Amino acid sequence: MQKEKIQELISLALEARKFSYSPYSHFEVGAALLAKNGRVFTGCNIENAGYTPTNCGERTAFFKAVSEGVREFTAIAVVAGPAGTKGDLAMGAPCGVCRQVMMEFCDPGEFLVIVAASVEKYEVYTLEQLLPCGFGPKDLGM
Repeated sequence: MQKEKIQELISLALEARKFSYSPYSHFEVGAALLAKNGRVFTGCNIENAGYTPTNCGERTAFFKAVSEGVREFTAIAVVAGPAGTKGDLAMGAPCGVCRQVMMEFCDPGEFLVIVAASVEKYEVYTLEQLLPCGFGPKDLGM
């Protein structure tokens, strides 16, 4: 993937992070999911006082896309950090639940996960690198 496209996704994830609802952890996450058709779906984390109903930014982006009929994806950019942080953020990789959602819709050897601290500071992984021996639809013969 071209550097310009990666940086565009990171910029969109940074914008999405601004909508984070994180009154409990004060840890804001933004994500930008690139579909194979070129559309981008953004998401932020949405917390809940009951904690369990909390939804990560990555899953918010995936669920928005799937709810609109899109099920094929190329890459996702993720940015995360404490509320009020400007400049370089943490390099927060997706949690295990988000990685499992990615396995449902993505080819683990091809889908890219961009973990970013800023537009200039980021790492790119395949889903397979982040979730080796992942379990997905193919394991059920689908």
